[in-house]
Amino acid sequence: MYTRMNVASKTKEILDRSFDEPISVEDGNYLMNLKGSDIYALLATADAVRHEIVGDTVTFINNCNINFTNVCTVRCGFCGFGRDIDDPDAYILNDEQILAKAQGAVETGAREFCVMGGVLKDADIEYYEHILKLLKSNFPQVDIHGFSPTMIADAAKVSEIPTSEAFKILKKAGLGTIPGTAAEILNDRTREIVCPQKVSTEEWIRIIKEAHNAGIDGSATMMYGHVETIEERVEHIDILRQIQLETGGFNEFIPMTFMPDYSPMFLAGQKDLGATGTEDLKLLAVARLMLRDIIPNIQVSWVKVGFRFAQVALLAGANDMGGTLGGDELSEASGAPDGVDTSIQYLTRIVKDLNRDPIERNSHYTEFYPVE
Repeated sequence: MYTRMNVASKTKEILDRSFDEPISVEDGNYLMNLKGSDIYALLATADAVRHEIVGDTVTFINNCNINFTNVCTVRCGFCGFGRDIDDPDAYILNDEQILAKAQGAVETGAREFCVMGGVLKDADIEYYEHILKLLKSNFPQVDIHGFSPTMIADAAKVSEIPTSEAFKILKKAGLGTIPGTAAEILNDRTREIVCPQKVSTEEWIRIIKEAHNAGIDGSATMMYGHVETIEERVEHIDILRQIQLETGGFNEFIPMTFMPDYSPMFLAGQKDLGATGTEDLKLLAVARLMLRDIIPNIQVSWVKVGFRFAQVALLAGANDMGGTLGGDELSEASGAPDGVDTSIQYLTRIVKDLNRDPIERNSHYTEFYPVE
């Protein structure tokens, strides 16, 4: 793999070892700081390890985002989506509007509803339970992926019940999987700067473990490229790795690069926000080598990086393209480069161009559906 490449001996030693075992935090930090031709060796190794772990299949899901409100009491420095209740463009979808969006998605083959929104001041667990029952009673065949740890923690507090009890209620009402959002960077130094009103690192870990223990699996995410250090990115991946070794509840890891242009941080004048393309690729590759088959599915978020860069990311360790989305107001408000809606046919074209095998999946990565 390194023939005729000028690769540092330490880089080569770490990459050779990565074929046999997950790399350490120390090795992850070293690889995150690679420069020059060593980067090519890292990306090639991550791609080779990806092939060993999951083969040449690239998965995606036909899904639809149902962002039921943009009203949010938790105002984060990176978010251009949240609104105050009295803002002229604030909205809260009613039952008919939620069902209309869901019906349109089902008519185009959606297998998953991703139900997300802002944190409403008085939203309790009964409110989220109502949304779940509304969707499940009308579309029982569609999986529901919904509600962040912060949303659930806040609603449980309003309902005066522990979050562990909240998960039992939501699972019974139809919640299938939970997005690992609100993780951002799992380090309290950075959280105090970018999302001080969200749950702490310790609380996020506890809530995610409670979801997994209640039989609700889901995704693990990272939102990076703002104020965190390289070491904190690696620390975040290691925290997810340790949770997975304990619970086995993560189906996928989704690194999400920060889109700064419409964020409060950027508009307030903060400079040097956003990761570079090389940083994006190195993070994907290091995540692959740290997670290997512990979290075998690594997703590239095309809505964050655009289709062309997402295709390149599939050569850096990623094996999943996310979903068709059917609209994603959160990403749209942040400046999604290629829009917030696509088709199975377009995702298939991207995958086949790499000579990989496209396949549609369900939310749990337990059922797969061949595509033409």
